[in-house]
Amino acid sequence: MQKISSIIVVLFLCGFVVAQDAEKPDKPSENYSGMYSFLRDGEFVQLTVEDAGHVTGFVSRFGDLESDKGVFLDHFFKEGNLQGNKLHFTTETVHGVWIDFSGTIDRGEGKRPGDEAYYVLNGTLIEHLTDADKKISSRSRQVALKSFPQDLGAAPGKRD
Repeated sequence: MQKISSIIVVLFLCGFVVAQDAEKPDKPSENYSGMYSFLRDGEFVQLTVEDAGHVTGFVSRFGDLESDKGVFLDHFFKEGNLQGNKLHFTTETVHGVWIDFSGTIDRGEGKRPGDEAYYVLNGTLIEHLTDADKKISSRSRQVALKSFPQDLGAAPGKRD
């Protein structure tokens, strides 16, 4: 009887450990961190995937208002997460504008890691604008934001 009780306890503990592992979020098998194009030439998204699917970064874009036209504005992520290849982020408000993105990170046309468009952020981008009267308007669009090419480092040279 003692032996059966011990086996039941061991099986119970094994089941408990497996259940805990199942609750952990998947760590991405791909390294999606890097720079991606944004809406206009010269604008970009910097994305950093951290542990447990936490995402940090910022959107660097040109201002559109009379007071900031042509000036680079950095919208840091207020929140961001990645579950599998599903990405969502919301930026802080800068000059009355904040940005929401919901979509996926997919393989693009780039052939090797480090190539342009190796990854693409596909999804819905919503730009929110608060005007002088505190009225909020939103503009939604489908986007495909391509990863920038990366210098993955030169192969080590031959030593003499």
